[in-house]
Amino acid sequence: MNNECISLYWYRRDLRINDNAALFKALCSNSLVQPIFIFDKNILDKLENKKDRRVEFIHHALEDIQNKLAEMGSTLWVFYGNPLQIIKNLCSEHNIKNVYANHDYEPYAIARDLSVEEFLKEKSIEFFTCKDQCIFEKNEITKEDGKPYTIFTPYMRKWKGKLSPFYLKSYPCENYFGNFNKSKFKKVLSLEEIGFKSTNTIFPSSRIHAQQIEKYKEQRDFPAISGTSKLSVHLRFGTISIREIASRALELNETWLNELIWRDFYMMILWSFPHVVENSFKPNYDRILWRNNEQEFEAWCKGQTGYPIVDAGMRELNETGFMHNRIRMVVASFLTKHLLIDWRWGEAYFAKHLNDFELSSNNGGWQWAAGSGCDAAPYFRVFNPYEQTKKFDHNYEYIKKWVPEYLSTKYPKPIVDHVYARNRVLATYKLALQANESKPELDNVQTNLF
Repeated sequence: MNNECISLYWYRRDLRINDNAALFKALCSNSLVQPIFIFDKNILDKLENKKDRRVEFIHHALEDIQNKLAEMGSTLWVFYGNPLQIIKNLCSEHNIKNVYANHDYEPYAIARDLSVEEFLKEKSIEFFTCKDQCIFEKNEITKEDGKPYTIFTPYMRKWKGKLSPFYLKSYPCENYFGNFNKSKFKKVLSLEEIGFKSTNTIFPSSRIHAQQIEKYKEQRDFPAISGTSKLSVHLRFGTISIREIASRALELNETWLNELIWRDFYMMILWSFPHVVENSFKPNYDRILWRNNEQEFEAWCKGQTGYPIVDAGMRELNETGFMHNRIRMVVASFLTKHLLIDWRWGEAYFAKHLNDFELSSNNGGWQWAAGSGCDAAPYFRVFNPYEQTKKFDHNYEYIKKWVPEYLSTKYPKPIVDHVYARNRVLATYKLALQANESKPELDNVQTNLF
C-alpha cells in the first residue's frame, strides 16, 4: 500500500476541471486530490454498437482533462470495470482519506453510489457528493405543502423566484490546482482497450455564441438553420457548467433559460416519481392498447415512413446522433399517435442513438408526446406532419438535405393516411381513458387538434 494520504475525486458526468462543485470541495479538503474516471462495465457492456459516439465524446473529454492535469504535474487515473470493485481495489492499494463525486439522479447511479458509500463507510472513509449538474435538484423547488410540482409553469415561476446570484456562483477550482496529487503521467485507456472503435465524429464546440442565443426564440423551431446552441451533449457530460450556461441565458435570452428549467424539471420528476422509468407518469395511460407493428417501427427507425419531415429527422439522428428539438416532437408524435407504437419503443431507440441522451429529459419528452407524462400535451393533440412542414420547413431545406429523393419514385408512399391515423388514435386513447379522464377533456377531442 502507498501510505501517502490522498482523496479521490471521481469524475462521472462532470468532465471539466473548472467550476466543478465536488472537485472544488475535494481540492479544499487539506489532502492531495487524485482524479479518477471509471468506464463502467455495467453500462458499456449493454451498448450494442461498439462505435458509440457518446463513448468517443467521453474519451475526447478525458484526454482534454488529462492534458490539463499533465501541465500541473498531475494525471488522471482511468479504469474499466465494475465501479465498486475498482473503488475497493484503490482503497486496498492506497491510503484513501475521502472520496468526492457529484450527484447523479438516475436509478442505476443511485444504487451504484449507495453500494460504494456502504463499502467506504465500513472502511471509515467518507463519501462526499455535491449538486453540480442542475441549478435546483430533488426537493429544492416544491409547492407550499412540500409536494413536488407536476406542472411546469408554476415550477418555472418558483424556480425563477428562488434564483439568486448564490446559485449561479462559479466554484473557483483554479485557485487550488496546486492540491492535485503529483503523479506520473498515465495515458487514458484507448477506445480499443474498452472494446470500442472510433466514429471520427466532429462534435459541436462548447462555446456559447451570444449572437446565436440572442435570436434563439425566433430561430429555434426551424431545423434548416443553426438556431439552437448545440450545447446539449456538453451539458449531458458536464464539459460545460450549468451555472455558466444559466448565467449567460439570463443575460441573453429568457426562452433559452426556460429550456434549462425544463431540464431541471424533468430531473426533479425522475427523482420524485421513479416509476416513470418503466411506466407512464399517469397510470391510466398504461391501459392503452398499442399496435406495436414491428415493420412500421422499422420504417420509422430507418426514415422510410413516406412523411418527409419525419424521415428527415430519423435520418439525421441515425447519421449524426443529433436531432433538432422541434423534429424530436414531430417524430415522437408520429410514432405514438400515427402508428400507435408504445412510447417506450421510441424512448429506447433515442437512448441508443442520441449523443445527448439523458434519461430524465428523454423520458419526459417521450411521455409528453404520448400524453402520458406530467404536464403533457393532451392526448387529442395530434401533430400534423404536413402542417409542421409548412410552419417550420416551408422551403423544404431541411427535408432536401436528409431526404433528397422525396420527390422521386424512389421515395415510399405514406405508411398511413394522416386523417385515418388521427381518428384511430383518438378512438384508441378514448377507449382506454374514458373511465378515468375528466369529461371536459374528452368532449374537446375534435376541437383541439394541431
